Amino acid sequence: MNTTTVPVRTAAPAPMSVFERYLTVWVALCIAAGIALGQLLPGPFQAIGRMEAAKVNLPVGALIWVMIIPMLLKVDFGALHQVGQHWRGIGVTLFVNWAVKPFSMALLGWVFIRHVFAPYLPADQLDSYIAGLILLAAAPCTAMVFVWSRLTHGHPLFTLSQVALNDTIMVFAFAPIVALLLGLSSIAVPWDTLLISVLLYIVVPVLIAQAWRKALLARGQASFDAVLARTGPWSITALLATLVLLFAFQGEAILKQPLVIAMLAVPILIQVFFNAALAYWLNRRLGESHSVACPSALIGASNFFELAVAAAISLFGFESGAALATVVGVLIEVPAMLLVVRVVNQSQRWYEAGASR
Repeated sequence: MNTTTVPVRTAAPAPMSVFERYLTVWVALCIAAGIALGQLLPGPFQAIGRMEAAKVNLPVGALIWVMIIPMLLKVDFGALHQVGQHWRGIGVTLFVNWAVKPFSMALLGWVFIRHVFAPYLPADQLDSYIAGLILLAAAPCTAMVFVWSRLTHGHPLFTLSQVALNDTIMVFAFAPIVALLLGLSSIAVPWDTLLISVLLYIVVPVLIAQAWRKALLARGQASFDAVLARTGPWSITALLATLVLLFAFQGEAILKQPLVIAMLAVPILIQVFFNAALAYWLNRRLGESHSVACPSALIGASNFFELAVAAAISLFGFESGAALATVVGVLIEVPAMLLVVRVVNQSQRWYEAGASR
């Protein structure tokens, strides 16, 4: 029998920022703006597309660093020593994130993209769409998990330790898992570009963010908090600017087949709800507390879409179906995750009745 005492909840969670709450609206506006600008000003956007070095688009690379580094600044890798305190919740998180999520998405991509929706999608982009879905699922969420956890009164130390552990694993596991699933899907694996992407968009940003974090904390917690507050909007702003660029290149394909976005959203939504439900149920079966089960379920459902977008652009290019598929993940992230938050909050009594047996 589990005798864990559930802490009394006395404080309401801090509200989401305007950017966070209405991210789907901003993304939709950027899609429209990018398509319009791409049609009206093709020359400047083609010039931006040609600004490359070692297959890396320099403007997008800079924007992605601005996206990722402020998010990684929040991650305390010193929290790894706390992993054993909630070993059941951590075990569920790792199982869902690394043994279920990427493989279930590859399966869903094969079912929906290669079969169900194949007659309605451009044949030359089917492999690219599946690759984008795989990239999305192989990158567990980082910073936004803190938002979702806060909205469910999730255990803060568990949330911090599971994010730190997932980010550590991602440094080593992202490339092999992506390569394995691309190979199983009969998609050519550009190993050199994949490894460069891991170095540029995981390893280097982690090192920069942790060095910056250490320097800020040396000045005091107030200095650190002030920088976090100031840099918070950078990530979303850089993400939205990247989306404008992406859709300036994707505009022609979207105008020809506007239902592509809806069809790509189907496997992503199924994956979000399936993995959230699986993690939530497994934590309940193992007798873990609700405050641990919530962030465990939420990190299993959400994605580090900034990394996925970056990797898709590097591996397959601006105009690829892979880039488009990762952006669809951005588009539906907030409404899907808010629904998951609502479900886990409203089902707390049901959860605790089962977890206490």
